[in-house]
Amino acid sequence: MVELSEQGCEACRADAPLISDDELRQLMPAIPDWQVVVVDGVMQLTREFSFRNFAQAMAFSNRVGDISEAEDHHPAILTEWGKVTVTWWSHKIRGLHKNDLIMAARTDQAYEV
Repeated sequence: MVELSEQGCEACRADAPLISDDELRQLMPAIPDWQVVVVDGVMQLTREFSFRNFAQAMAFSNRVGDISEAEDHHPAILTEWGKVTVTWWSHKIRGLHKNDLIMAARTDQAYEV
């Protein structure tokens, strides 16, 4: 099976299906540090990343921004001193799409750099 981070994102339309519970259960082990949360009725993926200082946190935020721009799929990024919180969900469908899990896996790779 192709690594989640190596899979391609697909264009997400307003009528795209939300990820199924079964598919979510199958794919979450590939991104074990992420949590599924529900905010205002919208299922999202979130993770907090730790850094030694603000400069490292900002550099990571910029890397996440770069991978987001490359796929035209953008998360919420909260950059603070020593930490960055990244939250993925698909705005058009008000929930999780497989793209969000793919991008979470790519975010993990950006953290390992």
